[in-house]
Amino acid sequence: MKAPALPLTRDLVLVGGGHAHALVLRMWGMDPLPGARVTLINPGPSAPYSGMLPGHVAGHYGRDELDIDLVKLARFAGARVILGAAEGIDLAAREIHISGRPSVGFDVASIDIGITSAMPDLPGFSEHAVPAKPLGPFAARWAAFRDLPGPASVAVIGGGVAGAELAAAMAHALRTRNRPAEVHLVDRGAALSALRPRAAEKLRAALAAQGVTLHEHAPVAAVSAQGLTLADGRRLEAAFVTGAAGAWPQPWLRDSGLALHEGFIAVGPTLQSSDPDVFAAGDCAHLTETPRPKAGVFAVREAPVLLANLRARLAGDGALRPYRPQKDYLKLISLGEKAALGDRFGMALSGPLMWRWKDRIDRRFMQKFHDLPQMPVPKLPVPRAAGTVEALGDKPMCGGCGAKVGRDALGVALSHLPPPVRADVTALPGDDAALLLTGGTRQVMTTDHLRAFVEDPVTMARIAVVHALGDIWAMGAEPQAATATITLPRMSEALAQRSLTEILTAASAILREAGAEIVGGHSSMGDETTIGFTLTGLCEAEPITLSGAREGDALVLSKPLGSGVIMAAEMAGAARGAWVAAALASMTRPQGDAAALLRGAHAMTDVTGFGLAGHLHGILMASGKSAELRRDAIPLLEGALELAAQGQRSTLYPKNRDAVPGLVPQDPLEDLLFDPQTAGGLLACHPNGEEVVEALRGLGYAAAVIGRVTGDWPGHIALV
Repeated sequence: MKAPALPLTRDLVLVGGGHAHALVLRMWGMDPLPGARVTLINPGPSAPYSGMLPGHVAGHYGRDELDIDLVKLARFAGARVILGAAEGIDLAAREIHISGRPSVGFDVASIDIGITSAMPDLPGFSEHAVPAKPLGPFAARWAAFRDLPGPASVAVIGGGVAGAELAAAMAHALRTRNRPAEVHLVDRGAALSALRPRAAEKLRAALAAQGVTLHEHAPVAAVSAQGLTLADGRRLEAAFVTGAAGAWPQPWLRDSGLALHEGFIAVGPTLQSSDPDVFAAGDCAHLTETPRPKAGVFAVREAPVLLANLRARLAGDGALRPYRPQKDYLKLISLGEKAALGDRFGMALSGPLMWRWKDRIDRRFMQKFHDLPQMPVPKLPVPRAAGTVEALGDKPMCGGCGAKVGRDALGVALSHLPPPVRADVTALPGDDAALLLTGGTRQVMTTDHLRAFVEDPVTMARIAVVHALGDIWAMGAEPQAATATITLPRMSEALAQRSLTEILTAASAILREAGAEIVGGHSSMGDETTIGFTLTGLCEAEPITLSGAREGDALVLSKPLGSGVIMAAEMAGAARGAWVAAALASMTRPQGDAAALLRGAHAMTDVTGFGLAGHLHGILMASGKSAELRRDAIPLLEGALELAAQGQRSTLYPKNRDAVPGLVPQDPLEDLLFDPQTAGGLLACHPNGEEVVEALRGLGYAAAVIGRVTGDWPGHIALV
C-alpha cells in the first residue's frame, strides 16, 4: 500500500511581495516546513526591486532586470500565489480580505506591502501626478512619458534622497534621448536633510551637473495638468509630476485592528505585531524598540529572522529570534549617469567606482531570484517495472487538459461502449455534450474535471467551471445546473473547510452569472487537487453539433492559443510571471456572451485538450469537409510563440500531433496548433464571420477569423 502523504495542517499567508517576503520564499523553497501550506498575495505577478529603480529610470536597466518574478518564485517555494490586492484583515476570523475573490484564511500571517508616496491631501495630485511608490505603476508611466518626442518638463515633489535620485535619473534619461528638458526638484524645507553635510554637498553638485533645478522651502499648494503651483504663487511647468515626499502607510492598515505607529504596523524585536500570529517586515513595519529609516537594507536583513520566527510559530515552538538592526548602513545613491555616491560613517565618496560597486550589489541580489537553485529530483527506485521511464517521459505531467488521456486511447476505449437504446438519449458521437429529450425539452449534459496546475484553489475553480461550461456553450445551450466533484490533497479539517469554501464560492459566482446553480456534488481527499463539474443545459432550438459545417463558413476563434505551452513552461520555471497571469486571465474568462453571439454557427466546439488542430479535425470529420487555416490570423497569448520556439511543450503535445493525419508542423507557430488548451476559446463555423468577430472584439475578446471551411476532403487541413 502506498504510504500516505503528510497532511497539510497550517496555513501561512504572506501578504505582499516585498523584499523580505521574496527572500523568505526563496529560503522556504530550499527547506520547506512539512505540513505547512504557503500562500503569497500580491497585486501583480512581479515585484520591482527598489534599489535598481533610479538606474531603470535613467535607462541603465531594462524593465525585466528590475522585477522579481513572484510567479516563478512561488512555484520554486511550492506556494500558491494569489494575484490580487489585499484590502483588509479580520483578526477574529483569521482571514485576509482580497479584492475580487473570497477571503483567505490563515493560521500565521506576515505583512510586507511596502509604502505609498501618494499625496491624497495635496489638491490635484491624484488626478495629475504619479507617486513614486508603488514602483511598478510608476515605472510604466515614466517609460511611456520618457519615450515621447520633443521637449520635456518634469517635477519631483520631495527633496530627500529618493527624490534626488529620481530627478537626476530623469534628467539623464531625457538628455540621452536628445529631449530638451527642465527637471525641478521641490521640497517644503531644506533638501537632503537626512544626509551628512559632506554627502549632501556632493549630491547637490551632482544634481546641478545633471541640470536639475532645486527649489527649497517651497511648499506645493496644488498640482494641475500644467504642473505645480507653489504656496508663494509661483508656477512650475511640468508635464510629468511625481511624488517622493516621505513614506505613507497603505490605507487599509488603519482598520486592521493591529497596533500602529503613525499608520505603520508596530512590531517588536521578533517582528510580531500586537497579534502574535501576525508578523510584519519591510517599510510597512515600525520597529518599536529600535526605530530605523524606511530603507530596503533593513527588509533584506530582516528576512532570515522572519523566516525562522514564522517556522517556529507554525511548528508551535515558542522560542523566537530577535532582529537587531545595525545602527548605521551604507547608502549608495545613484547620480543619474553611471556614477554613485557612497555615504557611511561620515565618509562620502562619489564617481563611477561607486556606481560599479552599487551595480554589483544590486545585480547580486537580483541574481538570487533570476537563477533559483535546482533542487535534486528523487531517483527512481531500482529495481522497477519495465517501461517506467518511457511512461514518465522527460518532464513532469502537465495539469489541466495537458493531463488528458490521448485521443487515440480514448477513442478505442469508447468504441467498446454499446450505442444507447433509450429513446430519450440521442447519440452524438464525439460531440461536446449528450442530448437528452425530456417531455419535449432538449437538455444537454456534460462532465469535465481537471488536475490542478495552479495552487490557488479559487483560480483553479474558475478555470474548471469555465472549462466545463464550454461544452454547454458550444452546443448553443443555456447552462442549467451543476454538481461538483472535488478531490483535495490530504489536509486537516480546518484547511479542507477553507479550501472547499474558496472553491465553491468561486465556482458558484461564475455559474450563477451564467444562469446555473450548484445543486450537489462529492468531495474526497487524495494525492492532489482535482476539480470537476457535471453540467446540464437547455436548448431552445436544435443543438449546435460538430456535423453541420458548410463550405464557405468562416472559422471563428474566440480566444488566443497558447495556454498549454505557457503552463508547461511555468511548471519548468521558464515562463515569465506576466505571461502566466495573462494566460490565467484568459482561462478564467467565461464565454456566455461570446456563445450568444455565435448562436448562428453551423457547427461549433470549444478548443480544449486536443488543441486547435484536433478539435477542427473533429468538426471536419463529422461534417465531411476540409478547411484552410490562415497562419497569420491565429491569435496567440503573449509568450506562447517564444516558449514554443524554445522547445517548451505540454506532455499531451505528441499525442495531439499524431492524432491529426496529414498535418505535420514545420515551425513553432504550427506546433501551437497541437497545444492542449484548458478553458480555451469557442471554434465556430459561421456564415458571417467578420461581423461576429467585430462584435466579439467589442466585448473585449481577442477573437479572429482564422480560416474557412473549403471542400469535401473529410478532415483535411491546409495551412495558408
